[in-house]
Amino acid sequence: MSNGKFYITTPIYYPSAKLHIGHTYCTVATDAMARYMRMRGYDVMFLTGTDEHGQKIEQKAREAGVTPQQFVDNIVDGPRGIRDLWKLMNISNDRFIRTTDDYHVEAIQKIFKKMYEKGDIYKGKYKGKYCTPCESFWTETQLVDGKCPDCGREVVDAEEEAYFFRLSKYADRVQALLETPGFLEPASRVNEMINNFIKPGLEDLCVSRTSFTWGVPVDFDPGHVVYVWIDALSNYITALGYMNEKYDDFEKYWPADVHFVGKEIVRFHSIIWPAMLMSMELPMPKKIYGHGWLNFNGEKMSKSRGNVVDPYILAERYGVDTLRFFLLREFPFGSDGNFTNELLISRINIDLANSLGNLVSRTVAMIEKYFGGVLPAARAADPMDDELIAMAGALRGIYQQQMDKFAFQNAIVEVFKVLGRANKYIDETMPWMLAKDEANRPRLASVMYNLLETIRICTILLKPIIPDSCEKIFAQIGAGAELTTWDSAAVFGSMPAEAAVKKGEAVFPRIDVEKELAALNELTTVQEEPKEEVPVKPQIAFDEFDKVEMRVCKILECENVKKSKKLLRFKLDDGSAQPRQILSGIAEFYKPEELVGKTVAAVVNLAPRKMMGLESNGMLISAEAKDRCHLLMLDDAIPAGSILC
Repeated sequence: MSNGKFYITTPIYYPSAKLHIGHTYCTVATDAMARYMRMRGYDVMFLTGTDEHGQKIEQKAREAGVTPQQFVDNIVDGPRGIRDLWKLMNISNDRFIRTTDDYHVEAIQKIFKKMYEKGDIYKGKYKGKYCTPCESFWTETQLVDGKCPDCGREVVDAEEEAYFFRLSKYADRVQALLETPGFLEPASRVNEMINNFIKPGLEDLCVSRTSFTWGVPVDFDPGHVVYVWIDALSNYITALGYMNEKYDDFEKYWPADVHFVGKEIVRFHSIIWPAMLMSMELPMPKKIYGHGWLNFNGEKMSKSRGNVVDPYILAERYGVDTLRFFLLREFPFGSDGNFTNELLISRINIDLANSLGNLVSRTVAMIEKYFGGVLPAARAADPMDDELIAMAGALRGIYQQQMDKFAFQNAIVEVFKVLGRANKYIDETMPWMLAKDEANRPRLASVMYNLLETIRICTILLKPIIPDSCEKIFAQIGAGAELTTWDSAAVFGSMPAEAAVKKGEAVFPRIDVEKELAALNELTTVQEEPKEEVPVKPQIAFDEFDKVEMRVCKILECENVKKSKKLLRFKLDDGSAQPRQILSGIAEFYKPEELVGKTVAAVVNLAPRKMMGLESNGMLISAEAKDRCHLLMLDDAIPAGSILC
């Protein structure tokens, strides 16, 4: 990490009419890291914002009967828009960029021209496949079953005059960068990028469009607008004043210490973005960290699935800090996490209400009851204090190790180990028994002081996660500003001898599980979208249908296709003398070892088709439902080669 400054970013978010808890996940994590680094004394720049150009926005605005600018303005700055959500979630970003900001548009035009004049952007003609939802171009070989390899949606043919970025020129340098330890994390993302994108051959990237107008104009060639990823990725430097006069701290903060991004856009940030920076002869960001997805009841959360969870509902019902805590405590940041209402309520009660909230309430209440709210200076230590004091005193160092690795969950767990030990300490020392004998007052005072100090240290370390609640705890335990600093968290015994407390409302009240789950399940029930009429293909004659030959097949072998995220290669016994090879894009739904030995149905008289350099002779029969592909399984008693009729 940098000495003195720390520049951290979230991706700039695509304006969506329906914000869900998944949108808050990355931003809350980024905010927690920014607060942590500020607490340690770093000069932090925390950037977030919105990516507002592209064909999708133009189409949605047209459907809504407004201009594209009006459309994005409403989503970004309108009621319950993106800025409102960040304010609600107590996000402490230092800067917010919109790609429609004048200074950004100016900078993008200069960046595009600079790369063009260097020879890294050239004019050509694009003819290929385009995924409108992803705003991504694909070659025929990159498609999976003829669809976008990222989102699985249909692609369209696109042919137009365009400018191209010489991405292929930087393939070797980008691979070397990816192989640099620590540049891309988690480490599992590195092989994915190299094997799926670098080794198959990086192709030059189409970086302008003429088929729509909602984008940054190419100022030296009217009719062209800059491709959205050149536009969007450059925000990390334009927001610091690169190629514009809005800000002047590029030299101070660049290179970024870390870009936090969702795993679905790691490719753009770890391959395209570094290549762009190489073209501009600028330093590389120090780290790209691709976090996992937040799933809902086992499925990826998305508007199209109708399974989004409204962060406003949860924050208004349980408090912002509770939601922030749950997101960072429950899910390892680099992996996918599964949101359920049961997990949320359980985490609130177990950690926040019991381990932390109850400890604070009990400690403050006992000090008020036994000492009138002010501890006496007289103390009586005991060996049974040693373990708690040692754990609390060592906590900051352990916590720092985890936070520096962006292991938010682990850092929080370490804090709660100490809080759990403090609760056990109460049971061991039994303050209520000590209070019965006046001679035990020094010992009782020592026990109460140890509890206060433990709470103080733990609360300091929880400040980046639950900032407002921590301030309430500090007020109750009488910890002034000088006792809530990073430095003070390393010293057990910083509280004054005659510490004073002031009881307040429970910071985290316990929740009635059964009652609350019923209410919450009703509030977060997946709302089914109106069912669209399923299109039916034109009728065909029986003779045409009779030409299709479908046979029962046994799966002899199954393996992943090395260059594809979605393709599986099958070797099938179709009843003939030779095994049949078929490729099918179902790798995200099945593990190869699960399918060996299964009985399936296949169309066996399709003309051969090449995918990823392999020949596929037929098609397995499957059904699509709720964004999942279900392979048709048959009774194993049916012999291979049997005809489906």
